Amino acid sequence: MDIPAHLAALRRDGELLADAAGRIDHGARPPGCPAWQVADVIRHLGLVHRWAAAAVRDGRADSAVSTTDDGSGVEGAALVDWFRTGHAALVRTLAEADPAVRCFTFLPAPSPLAFWARRQAHETGIHRADVEAAGGPVTPFPVEVALDGIDEMVGGFAARRSRRPRPPSGEPERTLGLLPTDADEGWLAHVGADGSHPVRGVEPAAAAECVLRGSASDLHLLLWNRLETRALEVTGDAEVLQRWRKQVRVRWGGPGPRRARPVRQG
Repeated sequence: MDIPAHLAALRRDGELLADAAGRIDHGARPPGCPAWQVADVIRHLGLVHRWAAAAVRDGRADSAVSTTDDGSGVEGAALVDWFRTGHAALVRTLAEADPAVRCFTFLPAPSPLAFWARRQAHETGIHRADVEAAGGPVTPFPVEVALDGIDEMVGGFAARRSRRPRPPSGEPERTLGLLPTDADEGWLAHVGADGSHPVRGVEPAAAAECVLRGSASDLHLLLWNRLETRALEVTGDAEVLQRWRKQVRVRWGGPGPRRARPVRQG
Protein backbone atom coordinates (compact mmCIF):
# COMPACT_ATOMS: atom_id res chain seq x y z
CA MET A 1 0.00 0.00 0.00
CA ASP A 2 1.18 3.53 -0.77
CA ILE A 3 0.47 6.72 1.16
CA PRO A 4 -2.83 7.52 -0.64
CA ALA A 5 -4.07 3.97 0.07
CA HIS A 6 -3.14 4.29 3.74
CA LEU A 7 -4.88 7.65 3.95
CA ALA A 8 -8.00 6.13 2.39
CA ALA A 9 -7.95 3.36 5.02
CA LEU A 10 -7.37 5.92 7.79
CA ARG A 11 -10.30 7.99 6.56
CA ARG A 12 -12.59 4.96 6.20
CA ASP A 13 -11.87 3.42 9.59
CA GLY A 14 -12.07 6.72 11.44
CA GLU A 15 -15.50 7.33 9.94
CA LEU A 16 -16.61 3.78 10.79
CA LEU A 17 -15.41 4.24 14.37
CA ALA A 18 -17.24 7.53 14.77
CA ASP A 19 -20.43 6.03 13.32
CA ALA A 20 -20.19 3.06 15.70
CA ALA A 21 -19.44 5.34 18.66
CA GLY A 22 -22.62 7.24 17.88
CA ARG A 23 -24.79 4.17 18.48
CA ILE A 24 -22.86 2.13 21.09
CA ASP A 25 -22.94 2.60 24.87
CA HIS A 26 -19.75 4.43 25.81
CA GLY A 27 -19.66 2.50 29.07
CA ALA A 28 -19.40 -0.87 27.29
CA ARG A 29 -16.08 -2.74 27.46
CA PRO A 30 -14.45 -3.81 24.18
CA PRO A 31 -13.44 -7.51 24.29
CA GLY A 32 -10.00 -6.71 22.85
CA CYS A 33 -9.09 -4.22 25.61
CA PRO A 34 -11.42 -5.06 28.53
CA ALA A 35 -9.66 -2.71 30.96
CA TRP A 36 -11.09 0.19 28.93
CA GLN A 37 -14.57 1.41 28.19
CA VAL A 38 -15.57 2.58 24.72
CA ALA A 39 -15.14 6.18 25.89
CA ASP A 40 -11.53 5.39 26.85
CA VAL A 41 -10.83 3.99 23.37
CA ILE A 42 -12.29 7.12 21.75
CA ARG A 43 -10.20 9.43 23.95
CA HIS A 44 -7.06 7.36 23.44
CA LEU A 45 -7.34 7.39 19.67
CA GLY A 46 -8.41 11.02 19.52
CA LEU A 47 -5.31 11.93 21.52
CA VAL A 48 -3.05 9.74 19.35
CA HIS A 49 -4.44 11.42 16.23
CA ARG A 50 -3.62 14.86 17.65
CA TRP A 51 -0.17 13.67 18.76
CA ALA A 52 0.65 12.18 15.35
CA ALA A 53 -0.60 15.26 13.50
CA ALA A 54 1.56 17.49 15.69
CA ALA A 55 4.61 15.25 15.17
CA VAL A 56 4.32 15.54 11.38
CA ARG A 57 3.19 19.16 11.29
CA ASP A 58 6.00 20.34 13.58
CA GLY A 59 8.68 17.97 12.26
CA ARG A 60 9.39 16.62 15.73
CA ALA A 61 12.63 14.70 16.22
CA ASP A 62 11.32 12.81 19.26
CA SER A 63 8.04 11.54 20.72
CA ALA A 64 7.73 14.26 23.38
CA VAL A 65 4.84 15.97 21.62
CA SER A 66 2.47 17.64 24.06
CA THR A 67 -1.18 18.48 23.59
CA THR A 68 -3.70 19.87 26.05
CA ASP A 69 -6.63 18.84 23.89
CA ASP A 70 -7.01 15.35 25.41
CA GLY A 71 -10.80 15.11 25.57
CA SER A 72 -10.92 15.24 29.37
CA GLY A 73 -14.42 15.95 30.61
CA VAL A 74 -15.97 15.53 27.16
CA GLU A 75 -18.76 12.95 27.11
CA GLY A 76 -21.42 11.43 24.88
CA ALA A 77 -22.12 12.98 21.49
CA ALA A 78 -19.63 15.77 22.20
CA LEU A 79 -16.87 13.15 22.60
CA VAL A 80 -17.71 11.69 19.19
CA ASP A 81 -17.55 15.19 17.67
CA TRP A 82 -14.19 15.76 19.40
CA PHE A 83 -12.90 12.53 17.88
CA ARG A 84 -14.15 13.48 14.40
CA THR A 85 -12.38 16.84 14.63
CA GLY A 86 -9.03 15.26 15.50
CA HIS A 87 -9.39 12.52 12.91
CA ALA A 88 -10.18 15.00 10.13
CA ALA A 89 -7.23 17.18 11.17
CA LEU A 90 -4.86 14.17 11.05
CA VAL A 91 -6.06 13.13 7.59
CA ARG A 92 -5.67 16.69 6.37
CA THR A 93 -2.20 17.07 7.91
CA LEU A 94 -0.92 13.86 6.33
CA ALA A 95 -2.53 14.61 2.96
CA GLU A 96 -1.00 18.10 2.81
CA ALA A 97 2.41 17.29 4.33
CA ASP A 98 5.61 17.71 2.35
CA PRO A 99 6.61 14.19 1.16
CA ALA A 100 10.14 15.00 2.39
CA VAL A 101 9.02 15.95 5.92
CA ARG A 102 11.47 14.87 8.63
CA CYS A 103 10.17 13.67 12.00
CA PHE A 104 10.63 10.76 14.40
CA THR A 105 9.47 7.23 13.59
CA PHE A 106 9.77 3.89 15.37
CA LEU A 107 9.36 1.29 12.62
CA PRO A 108 11.07 0.91 9.22
CA ALA A 109 9.38 2.83 6.40
CA PRO A 110 10.27 4.41 3.03
CA SER A 111 9.85 7.86 4.62
CA PRO A 112 8.53 9.43 7.83
CA LEU A 113 5.32 10.41 6.04
CA ALA A 114 4.85 6.85 4.79
CA PHE A 115 5.42 5.57 8.34
CA TRP A 116 2.82 7.84 9.90
CA ALA A 117 0.21 7.22 7.22
CA ARG A 118 0.60 3.45 7.66
CA ARG A 119 0.83 3.46 11.46
CA GLN A 120 -2.20 5.69 11.93
CA ALA A 121 -4.24 3.71 9.40
CA HIS A 122 -3.70 0.49 11.36
CA GLU A 123 -3.95 2.11 14.79
CA THR A 124 -7.31 3.52 13.78
CA GLY A 125 -8.48 0.27 12.19
CA ILE A 126 -7.77 -1.86 15.25
CA HIS A 127 -9.50 0.58 17.58
CA ARG A 128 -12.41 0.84 15.15
CA ALA A 129 -12.74 -2.93 15.57
CA ASP A 130 -12.61 -2.47 19.36
CA VAL A 131 -15.49 0.00 19.35
CA GLU A 132 -17.59 -2.08 16.96
CA ALA A 133 -16.96 -5.27 18.96
CA ALA A 134 -18.32 -3.60 22.09
CA GLY A 135 -21.75 -3.38 20.49
CA GLY A 136 -21.99 -6.00 17.74
CA PRO A 137 -20.17 -7.51 14.76
CA VAL A 138 -16.88 -6.15 13.48
CA THR A 139 -16.66 -4.89 9.90
CA PRO A 140 -14.02 -7.02 8.12
CA PHE A 141 -10.92 -5.24 6.88
CA PRO A 142 -10.44 -5.07 3.11
CA VAL A 143 -7.95 -7.74 2.07
CA GLU A 144 -5.27 -5.24 1.01
CA VAL A 145 -5.49 -3.37 4.32
CA ALA A 146 -5.41 -6.56 6.39
CA LEU A 147 -2.39 -7.92 4.50
CA ASP A 148 -0.55 -4.67 5.10
CA GLY A 149 -1.49 -4.80 8.77
CA ILE A 150 -0.13 -8.33 9.09
CA ASP A 151 3.07 -7.22 7.42
CA GLU A 152 3.43 -4.27 9.79
CA MET A 153 3.05 -6.52 12.83
CA VAL A 154 5.30 -9.37 11.63
CA GLY A 155 7.88 -7.27 9.80
CA GLY A 156 7.70 -4.23 12.07
CA PHE A 157 6.71 -4.63 15.71
CA ALA A 158 7.70 -8.30 16.12
CA ALA A 159 10.91 -7.94 14.09
CA ARG A 160 12.46 -5.15 16.16
CA ARG A 161 15.54 -6.62 17.81
CA SER A 162 15.01 -5.16 21.29
CA ARG A 163 11.32 -6.11 21.28
CA ARG A 164 11.51 -9.53 19.69
CA PRO A 165 9.99 -12.31 21.82
CA ARG A 166 12.64 -14.47 23.47
CA PRO A 167 12.17 -18.00 24.80
CA PRO A 168 13.24 -19.00 28.31
CA SER A 169 16.93 -19.84 28.56
CA GLY A 170 17.80 -23.06 26.73
CA GLU A 171 14.61 -23.26 24.67
CA PRO A 172 14.96 -23.24 20.87
CA GLU A 173 13.23 -20.72 18.67
CA ARG A 174 9.92 -21.79 17.18
CA THR A 175 8.29 -20.94 13.87
CA LEU A 176 4.78 -19.66 13.15
CA GLY A 177 3.29 -19.60 9.66
CA LEU A 178 0.53 -17.21 8.55
CA LEU A 179 -1.44 -18.12 5.43
CA PRO A 180 -4.37 -15.89 4.39
CA THR A 181 -7.00 -17.95 2.59
CA ASP A 182 -8.09 -14.99 0.45
CA ALA A 183 -4.67 -13.99 -0.91
CA ASP A 184 -1.55 -15.60 -2.32
CA GLU A 185 0.59 -14.36 0.57
CA GLY A 186 2.39 -15.92 3.50
CA TRP A 187 4.68 -15.06 6.40
CA LEU A 188 7.05 -17.18 8.45
CA ALA A 189 7.74 -15.67 11.88
CA HIS A 190 10.47 -16.82 14.26
CA VAL A 191 9.02 -16.82 17.77
CA GLY A 192 11.76 -16.22 20.31
CA ALA A 193 14.55 -15.73 17.77
CA ASP A 194 17.03 -13.05 18.77
CA GLY A 195 18.25 -11.41 15.61
CA SER A 196 16.13 -13.32 13.09
CA HIS A 197 13.86 -11.73 10.51
CA PRO A 198 10.44 -12.67 9.18
CA VAL A 199 10.34 -14.48 5.85
CA ARG A 200 7.73 -13.69 3.19
CA GLY A 201 6.30 -16.50 1.10
CA VAL A 202 3.62 -19.19 1.06
CA GLU A 203 6.02 -22.15 1.05
CA PRO A 204 8.09 -21.06 4.09
CA ALA A 205 4.89 -20.27 5.99
CA ALA A 206 3.35 -23.66 5.18
CA ALA A 207 6.46 -25.42 6.56
CA ALA A 208 6.26 -23.76 10.00
CA GLU A 209 5.81 -25.75 13.21
CA CYS A 210 2.43 -24.07 13.69
CA VAL A 211 0.41 -22.73 10.75
CA LEU A 212 -2.58 -20.39 10.93
CA ARG A 213 -5.04 -20.23 8.06
CA GLY A 214 -7.92 -17.80 7.82
CA SER A 215 -9.04 -14.65 6.07
CA ALA A 216 -6.52 -11.82 6.01
CA SER A 217 -8.89 -9.78 8.17
CA ASP A 218 -9.13 -12.51 10.80
CA LEU A 219 -5.37 -13.06 10.84
CA HIS A 220 -4.82 -9.32 11.27
CA LEU A 221 -7.23 -9.23 14.22
CA LEU A 222 -5.70 -12.35 15.77
CA LEU A 223 -2.17 -10.92 15.66
CA TRP A 224 -3.47 -7.90 17.58
CA ASN A 225 -5.17 -10.25 20.09
CA ARG A 226 -8.60 -9.08 18.94
CA LEU A 227 -9.83 -12.53 17.84
CA GLU A 228 -9.89 -15.96 19.46
CA THR A 229 -7.97 -18.79 17.81
CA ARG A 230 -11.13 -20.85 17.24
CA ALA A 231 -11.99 -18.46 14.40
CA LEU A 232 -9.04 -19.82 12.37
CA GLU A 233 -7.61 -23.15 11.28
CA VAL A 234 -4.60 -24.01 13.44
CA THR A 235 -2.37 -26.92 12.44
CA GLY A 236 0.82 -28.18 14.05
CA ASP A 237 2.01 -27.29 17.54
CA ALA A 238 -0.49 -24.83 18.99
CA GLU A 239 1.93 -24.00 21.82
CA VAL A 240 3.87 -21.89 19.32
CA LEU A 241 0.81 -19.72 18.77
CA GLN A 242 0.26 -19.39 22.52
CA ARG A 243 3.84 -18.22 22.95
CA TRP A 244 3.34 -15.62 20.21
CA ARG A 245 0.12 -14.37 21.78
CA LYS A 246 1.76 -13.99 25.17
CA GLN A 247 4.97 -12.38 24.01
CA VAL A 248 4.23 -10.36 20.86
CA ARG A 249 1.89 -7.59 21.88
CA VAL A 250 1.88 -3.83 21.65
CA ARG A 251 1.82 -1.93 24.93
CA TRP A 252 1.68 1.80 25.29
CA GLY A 253 3.45 4.06 27.75
CA GLY A 254 6.25 6.58 28.13
CA PRO A 255 6.73 10.11 26.74
CA GLY A 256 4.14 11.58 24.43
CA PRO A 257 0.66 10.11 24.56
CA ARG A 258 1.92 6.69 23.51
CA ARG A 259 5.15 4.83 22.78
CA ALA A 260 4.94 1.43 21.13
CA ARG A 261 6.52 -1.65 22.61
CA PRO A 262 5.60 -5.29 22.20
CA VAL A 263 -0.36 -6.51 24.90
CA ARG A 264 -3.65 -6.86 24.29
CA GLN A 265 -4.21 -3.14 24.46
CA GLY A 266 -3.10 -1.32 21.31
